[in-house]
Amino acid sequence: MKQKPRWTMEMLTAALAVLCALLTLVLLIQRPSIWPVLLALVVAWGICMAAFRYQLRRWLSRWVRGDNFEKSKTKFSLEQLSQPTALLSGETVLWYNEQFRARLLGGQDMLTSRVQKVLPGLDLQQCRTQQGQLLTLADGFWSVHSSTVPGGAECMTLLVLNEETALRRIEAEYKASRPGYLVFLVDGYDDVFGDMLDSERARLLEGINRILEDMIGRGSGFLRRVASGRYIAVVEERQMEQFAKRGYDVLDKIRALDPSVNLSLSIGIGRGAKTLREAQDMAVQALDMAQGRGGDQAAEMTPDGFTFYGGVSHGVEKRSKVRSRIVADQLVKLIKEADHVVIMGHRMSDLDAIGAAEGVLRICKICDVPAVIAVKRDATLAGSLIDALCRAGQKDDFIDPKDALPIISKRTLCVVVDTYQVGLVESKEILEKCGKVAVIDHHRKGVGYIQNPDLVCHEPYSSSASELVTELLQYVGDRDDKPNRVEAEGLLSGILLDTQDFTLHTGVRTFEAAAALRRYGAETERVRQLFDVTMVEYAAKAELVERARMYRNCAISVGGEIAPEARVAIAQAANDLLRIQGVDASFVAVQVGTGVNISARSLGAVNVQVIMEALGGGGHQTMAAAQLKHITPEAARSRIETAIDNYWASQKKSGAEEK
Repeated sequence: MKQKPRWTMEMLTAALAVLCALLTLVLLIQRPSIWPVLLALVVAWGICMAAFRYQLRRWLSRWVRGDNFEKSKTKFSLEQLSQPTALLSGETVLWYNEQFRARLLGGQDMLTSRVQKVLPGLDLQQCRTQQGQLLTLADGFWSVHSSTVPGGAECMTLLVLNEETALRRIEAEYKASRPGYLVFLVDGYDDVFGDMLDSERARLLEGINRILEDMIGRGSGFLRRVASGRYIAVVEERQMEQFAKRGYDVLDKIRALDPSVNLSLSIGIGRGAKTLREAQDMAVQALDMAQGRGGDQAAEMTPDGFTFYGGVSHGVEKRSKVRSRIVADQLVKLIKEADHVVIMGHRMSDLDAIGAAEGVLRICKICDVPAVIAVKRDATLAGSLIDALCRAGQKDDFIDPKDALPIISKRTLCVVVDTYQVGLVESKEILEKCGKVAVIDHHRKGVGYIQNPDLVCHEPYSSSASELVTELLQYVGDRDDKPNRVEAEGLLSGILLDTQDFTLHTGVRTFEAAAALRRYGAETERVRQLFDVTMVEYAAKAELVERARMYRNCAISVGGEIAPEARVAIAQAANDLLRIQGVDASFVAVQVGTGVNISARSLGAVNVQVIMEALGGGGHQTMAAAQLKHITPEAARSRIETAIDNYWASQKKSGAEEK
């Protein structure tokens, strides 16, 4: 079997070293007194051996490469290539040309060395691909390609290297100079500045201008104000990267201008687009996403999806009802143009989803258009409301999603309530089959939303979908065309559920909607009965509350699988945990199949939406949820704690930058 040249030299060196050691040992035994002389001789031998190896390697290199032989065949073959070239035997360097020696080895000779020592990071298998392998060598970038000829004991490999340093630098500069588009919008501009004195308004606007000019002025971009409270900016990608690393701290600076004023900013960013026009469209879409999530945040859109920054304050409630009147007129127009209307909420529908759906159904009845509510009766948390409506003679209002598919055509309108996410609707088949879609939702917008609906009523400042539908009902039909008592109680139960009895996320319009429902005949005593639970549900809720453990002012309860009819206890347990002193947020996680469902609640001090989004979920600032697949409850607890740690770390960083 043939030996590699590298191993031949190493074996020769080892043999000489062993022979020297044996001779030294014999002399020490014969004359121990001369050990200093022997030590000096051993050191001298080592130096001579190293020099010999070096000279041998140089001589071998010159001989193999043909430098001293004018008629050598190697001198007229690969030696004259302009690219560095090397020949390997297995992983041992047998030969290389002068370009390889000068440009990659710095004039040194490294024949019979391991190729990984000569070219660190080399992967021969990757080099054989069409793309080759990119390596950083000799302060430059090199593309390495190889061709291997199988042999007996050893295979021969030819390496060809092409320098791409200049090309890669041009590529890096091209990417760093790509334009990015930003749109800035002051949240609730008219509401914030409407009642201010001119001097106070000028002071705050000057502060906003100064902060934005300082932000954009650090690079080569430009900033322009295009309307009241609206700015656009075009900057290079290198500056975009700096903004992202700082977490768009301009949000904190704007909020700190005057803590007594509810002043905040929304930013839409378009990055990675092929053209500037495409970047603008992405930025506008990202701004819509930021506004749909409640404002006071930056939404960054790239070809890979969305990234969010900020979002620590509450949404700004708008006092004007003009939009509700316009949406009501558009909804009535869509309903009258449809042959059927199918209404549905989210999976595991609750009182807010069913209450809002029944309110939309009432609008369809006023318009005299056939309509049904698609809901899975065996997978709902609003069974008490559905039973009450059925007892009131409205059993035909509900239909199983599978049974609704045959009546759907291209003229059918689908109205989605209490969710904006495609993955959360009661039936994706209904959504895809209907010709037109309308969305009524109050949750903050997230990735995976319904694309291009024909009508959107999305108000993240609203307490519930039932509140939005109640407002729409006030602008539909005549004075006598109003919901009956049971329908009004269903809408009021939805408001009570999402506000936790008017304690969270309520505004002036929330109480106005409740007052209107009271005028329609809703009785609070009957509404309260819709929240009654069975003994099984109450026991499950009590067990979940008992399992809760504190972690950084958050109550985390993790339990095993519970009965399907008792799953309403998950949200109820999360609500009850907020009543414990010192609890700012609650997280209840239970096993469902091979995964874990998490329900999160807070009193406003903790943004549970951000925490749940880190786990792949979403929701509101005070009410959110997530579903984790293929995970154990204890592993889910660990992930919740990690998400809480990351949330507080980001809050601490924002607070430090604000100071």
